[in-house]
Amino acid sequence: MTEITFSALVPIPILLFVLAIGILLSGYALARRSRAAGLRIIALVILAAAVLDPRAAIENRTPLNDVAVVVIDESLSQQLDDRPLRTAETVAELTAVLDKLKATDVRTVRLTSETAGGRSDGTRLFEAVSKATSDVPSSRLAGVVLVTDGIIHDAPSIAEQSGIDAPVHVLLTGRRDEQDRRIVVVEAPEFGLVEKTVALRLRVEDTSLPSGTPVSASLRTDGGAIQQFTMRIDETLEVVASLDHPGSNVFELEVAPAEGEISRRNNRTLVTVNAIRDRLRVLLISGQPHVGERTWRNLLKSDPNVDLVHFTILRPLSKDDGTPLNELALISFPIRELFEEQLHDFDLVIFDRYSRRGLVPFQFMMNIASYVLDGGAVMLSVGPEYADSFSLFDSPLQNVLPAAPTGLVYDRPFLPRISDAGARHPVTASLSPLGQTEPTWGRWLRQVEVLSSSGQELMQGAGERPLLMLDRVGKGRVSLLLSDTMWLWSKGFDGGGPQAEMLRRLAHWLMKEPELEEEALTATVDGSAISVVRTSLEDRVRAVTVTAPDGSDQVVQPEYTEGGRFVAQVPADDEGLYRINDGVLSTVVAVGAANPLENQDVISTEERLKPVVEATGGGLFWVTDRGVPTVRRVAPERIAHGQSWIGFKANDQYVVDGVREIALIPAWLALIVLLSLPLLTWWREGR
Repeated sequence: MTEITFSALVPIPILLFVLAIGILLSGYALARRSRAAGLRIIALVILAAAVLDPRAAIENRTPLNDVAVVVIDESLSQQLDDRPLRTAETVAELTAVLDKLKATDVRTVRLTSETAGGRSDGTRLFEAVSKATSDVPSSRLAGVVLVTDGIIHDAPSIAEQSGIDAPVHVLLTGRRDEQDRRIVVVEAPEFGLVEKTVALRLRVEDTSLPSGTPVSASLRTDGGAIQQFTMRIDETLEVVASLDHPGSNVFELEVAPAEGEISRRNNRTLVTVNAIRDRLRVLLISGQPHVGERTWRNLLKSDPNVDLVHFTILRPLSKDDGTPLNELALISFPIRELFEEQLHDFDLVIFDRYSRRGLVPFQFMMNIASYVLDGGAVMLSVGPEYADSFSLFDSPLQNVLPAAPTGLVYDRPFLPRISDAGARHPVTASLSPLGQTEPTWGRWLRQVEVLSSSGQELMQGAGERPLLMLDRVGKGRVSLLLSDTMWLWSKGFDGGGPQAEMLRRLAHWLMKEPELEEEALTATVDGSAISVVRTSLEDRVRAVTVTAPDGSDQVVQPEYTEGGRFVAQVPADDEGLYRINDGVLSTVVAVGAANPLENQDVISTEERLKPVVEATGGGLFWVTDRGVPTVRRVAPERIAHGQSWIGFKANDQYVVDGVREIALIPAWLALIVLLSLPLLTWWREGR
């Protein structure tokens, strides 16, 4: 019975009015010392009670089981040492006890690295608890048991702990005497400039050695040569590393392992620094004004990362038409500044229809040749002047140029075509739509004939003669475009063509952009696999050896796809650094988080979970010390743990299936009493 209700048969005001009259009459009878006054009062009370119709409400209740949650940590750190075995034994004993617990439903959640963000965000146990109890009212939650090593990354704050209305118990699977050594990246830049250095600030921590103890460490860049150095425990060291190429530069830092340490995963860490070029400086020299002169200028000026210095030779030194010097609005060509003092400050030098007419002395041309051999880039976009007696080929530049002019110039329309090598070279491979055998662009009108001596022919013109040539000379690069009518594409002549894209790629190849290398080995992570791409001008490439983080090797043969690309897929089952090598080229790729939180601090700890345990009234146990505690049910206000046991709240919750009402004064009983009392009153007064 939960309550008593009244369903008055008449309105309450009328009932009160009648009761008032009855009380007055009863009082009068008592004043007159009536012998039946007491019976009249009893009758009045029973009548009022019968009119109020009191009823008892009785609920039909079904008890509800409490809910207990067991979260089993199977993240990366839980795979170290003998934690997997200890975890399995703990879960088995705990399950056997919980199966016997009355009125309690147990929900078990297994938390792996993949299901809980352990690869990137660390172990998030309380997210798992929240998901497991999302449909459970807090009044039914009996308790939570966490089987873990204590290395978690989402412990709630003190403010959040008040929302957990049940004891949280922790069973730690690690050992108190664990030792470990790890390398920590204190500070590392995300970006740097190509061919510059960056400073990496590192620290080594070791729980078994005193501060200041020297240990050996190493640095490897992009899987290449190893640089050895010495670090001291708990002291920060600044290591200088060079950025050798644009794009991602991967630095692998490793410290020598310690004897008896629990894990060597955190002895190694990866740092990726994206190398970008400072504003590129390009020197463009137009030998004479011509209709296509602005082609190069417009292209280079449209790139905000390019600083362009452009000179146009309007009057050669040999020209003498009698014009007084004071009437010439010209500046003298700064030969010494450009080709001696500031030459090596430029990333690319372009000669656009430049003719050697005594303007630049031979010694400065020798400087340009040396500039190429030392790593610079030169491009020649030539016209008929390349075939005359003042050609740039008849200078010290011929030592770095890939072709010699024959003296012939073809002045008739022709259709530029991609050569076999050009179909594989990144500069020209995808200029024409995929699958088209015949180019759909417009014709050019003039071409210089040459005899090639080195380099690669990417495009061919009239009579399959070389039209665009690239060559590597020393540490530098050279390009030779043997027509001055490419500008027709930008004007839409005969349908136009991809002039801007081709010149952009050409300039970027000369400036050594990695994505345009014709011989390259790259790797990217594609889901659970590594996509290995070998770019080559050859018809077949070597097999590639992929070395996993655990040191195992797998050999795969890339298959040709299109545009000089050979591709192979390699499963990536483990996190860490994969090294890829084909005997000529090598690269590295990091799978998963480069430095997972799970791998950084691997020593079992109670500190991260102790505040939660204390705030919720739970217990914390090292299973290596006390074994697995027993489980019992306790009242909500009682202590929920002891030295060898943990408690779940007995909430005693239920659901009401229905409610029935029982009349406390049945109508038949009220009728009998009310009829009997007047008779008894008359009998009493008649005596």
